[in-house]
This record gives sequence, C-alpha cells and structure tokens, in this order.
Amino acid sequence: MHKAPLQAAFDAATQYLEHVADRPVARPVAASTLRERLGGPLADAGEDPSEVIRALASHVDAGLVASAGPRYFGFVIGGSLPAALAADWLTAVWDQNAALYLTSPAASVVETVVAEWLLDLLGLPASASVGLVTGGQMANFSGLAAARDEVLRRLDWDVEERGLAAAPRITVVVGAEAHATIYTALRFLGIGREQVRVVEADEQGRMRSAALQSTLAACTGPVIVCAQAGCVNTGAFDPLGEIAQLAHARGAWLHVDGAFGLWAAASTSKRALVAGAAEADSWAIDGHKWLNVPYDCGISIVRDSAAHARALRNARAAYLVGAAGGERDGQDWGPESSRRARAFPIYAALRSLGRRGVSDLVDRCCAHAADLAGRLRTLEGATVLNEVVLNQVLVRFHAPDIDAGEFTRMVIRHVQEEGTCWLGPTSWHGTTAMRISVSNWQTTAHDMGLTFASIARAVERAATSARPARLPPSPGVR
Repeated sequence: MHKAPLQAAFDAATQYLEHVADRPVARPVAASTLRERLGGPLADAGEDPSEVIRALASHVDAGLVASAGPRYFGFVIGGSLPAALAADWLTAVWDQNAALYLTSPAASVVETVVAEWLLDLLGLPASASVGLVTGGQMANFSGLAAARDEVLRRLDWDVEERGLAAAPRITVVVGAEAHATIYTALRFLGIGREQVRVVEADEQGRMRSAALQSTLAACTGPVIVCAQAGCVNTGAFDPLGEIAQLAHARGAWLHVDGAFGLWAAASTSKRALVAGAAEADSWAIDGHKWLNVPYDCGISIVRDSAAHARALRNARAAYLVGAAGGERDGQDWGPESSRRARAFPIYAALRSLGRRGVSDLVDRCCAHAADLAGRLRTLEGATVLNEVVLNQVLVRFHAPDIDAGEFTRMVIRHVQEEGTCWLGPTSWHGTTAMRISVSNWQTTAHDMGLTFASIARAVERAATSARPARLPPSPGVR
C-alpha cells in the first residue's frame, strides 16, 4: 500500500538531488503557468497515489528554486546535510507528535539529548532550557516572551493572571540594525514601537556601547535589551560582552538574536566573535540556516528555565496528561502544541558532523565568503562594503553616468537571469547593495569561482546596456 508512492517519491528526490548543482538556480516561470499545470477543479474520484507523486514532481519542477544546491547565496539559507535529510524523511514516516512525552517518548528523549549537545557546542549554560520552534521568528518570540513576563514578574506583575492592559511599561532597547523579526515578535507580545529605543550602530552595523549606556541611563521601568550576533547584511557582531555588562548593571534582560551568527561559537577560529554571548539571558538560533537541517527548525534558549516554562507552557486540557517522571514535554518550551518532531534531523546532523564537522562547516563557508570578497575587490567598478568577518559579503557596483544603486540592481538582475548562482539585493546606508550569504555545506571553491565569473559577466552586460548608443558620424566629420 505504501511502497509504490514512497518509491516514486524516492526516485523523484534522488533525481533532483543528483542534478541540483547543475540546474539553473532559479528559472523565470509565471505563476499562471504553474497554476495551469497544478490547478483546475478537484476531481470527484481520487487518483493513484504513485501517479499523484510523479505528476507533482513533474509539474512543480519549473517553479523550484535550487536553494538546496551549492550556489544559492540569497537570504541566509543552508542546504540539508544528507543525514539530516534522511532523518527528516523518517520523521515524516514516523509521524510523531512531539508535544508530549506520552505522544512520543522517542521524540522527547531525542529533544533532551539534542538540547544538551547544542548548549555544549555553543558554549551556553548547561542548565538553560531549549525549545524547538519553526525558525528565528518564533525563537525570538519565545525568548522575548520569557523576557517580558520575567521583567514584569520582578515588579510583582503576573502577566498570565493580569494581562498587559495596566502593566508597568516595558522599554525595549535595540540596535539600529536589529532584524525585522525582533519588531514582529514584540508586536505579537503586545509591545509597540513607541516602547522601543533604537541605539545607533557603527558603519558595520554593530551597536555602539557608549550609545547603549546613555540610552539605558535614560530608561525608566523594566528594560529588555536585544543584541545581535551576526548582522544579516554584514555579518558583524554587537560587542556582546560590553552589552551584557551594561544591561545587567541596569537590571535589564539581555536577549541575543543569533539566528545564524551564534553558530560561530562552534568554530575554533570564529569563536572570539561571540565573546560575551554566554552572559545573555536568552538566545535565538536557526537550525535550517547554518546547521543545514531541513525546514523548519528554530531553537529558543533561555537561561532561566522556570521563566521559559512560565511564559510558554501549554495550559493543560483535561486529556493532555503531562510526563510524570520529569521527562520532557516539548510543548512546554515553545508556542506550539502539536508539532513535527524537529529533533530527529538535528540529532542526525550533529552526529554525522561531530564537533569538528560543525566547526569545519562554519569555517569553510567563511573562507569561501572571504575568497569571493577578495576576487570582487579586483573587479573594476565593484566595492566591497563590509568587513568580511563571517559568511556575508556586501558589494555595490558603479559605472559612469548611472546611479550606483540602479547599476547594482541591473547587475543582480543579470546574475539571477543567468542562473549560475542566486543572490539578492538589500538596502544598506540608503542605497542598494548586492548581498551574498554562504551557508551551504556543499559549496566548494569551484562554486565560488563560477559565482565570481557570473558576477563579472553580469557587470559587463549591465555596463554595455547602460552605455548610450553611439550614433554614426555625420557626413564630412572625421
């Protein structure tokens, strides 16, 4: 009953993976074309499951972005390690609900093991609690939920009982380059933009400690400070040790958004970038970024496990029987109840890599980013805008008689259309820049060479199309 459609899926999956490095990273396709292939009225009669899988794989192919491949450098998207991908397939087959120990003892115990490994790997307190959530958005939400409730609890205000309507006003302090998910998480938590104080950043996007100190001195009432490990544009790190000292001297809760940058703690060569991170009160990380596990996987870590549980523990319905012997109920550490058993792919990834393998993965991606930045500096009209301290490269392109932002957008468009690699635009200091993020375990030096050549061709094509057409000389004019 199950074997034929699973075999069809296996055949389609292996065919895709065998050629993902060779196919255009993205292909132009109209949504109407995909709808025509995939849509139409739902038939009364069902179809053979194997044929459904084969048709699905065929019809969606033109609309798939090869983000699993070695030359996708958009956003911060990792691929999937072979062991993690295989474990994810098993996760779907096992179909475990990771909400309770009772619904899956295996998922619960693997979550416990994974939590211990992650805390050790990242140099965070062994007593901290860990929640597995959908991604950086919910990891930030979870950490900030614990922060909100705890800073109010210190003032004898119980959010669960009394809500927020008349609660003491919380001030949240963020850097000028804080990620958008911080603001979204605050909105979910009932904290508006009027309660946010923005601290200026330096030219690389790092929060300025002196500016933070003066901002904190002006704050009244409970305070949460949000720092960043890895600016999404430049890869730069806030001075986490200095920030921790200032925040805790003020009695503030310190949350670190380390979606991809906190993985630097696992690298022997990059660990110094996160100095002071372990002094924070909560941390947000993505597994589907630099750990290269399949979507979706976010990790929320809170130093005070009691505060974590108070903020997120699920109110028990009568039929939801919690673990009696101290075993882990996954729903106590995140905003979801029923959910996928995300720990299995993380477990497989960490076991397949080992401590040295995670360090090598981080170092390799950083080396590729530095190499590409070095090549780009030799390209006429290219300016690398950031100190390449991690895996992010920010570059702007210039040509005579055309706005640099517009010319950069032209270069990006030509790269995307060619399909050798994929990278995207961003806004940096008021103008457009090309943003390159190297986050995939498969990426090689050869891929970086192909990428540089593609960018160089795009610059030439953009320059050619931007030049005014030369008119033929008038008669009699030499």
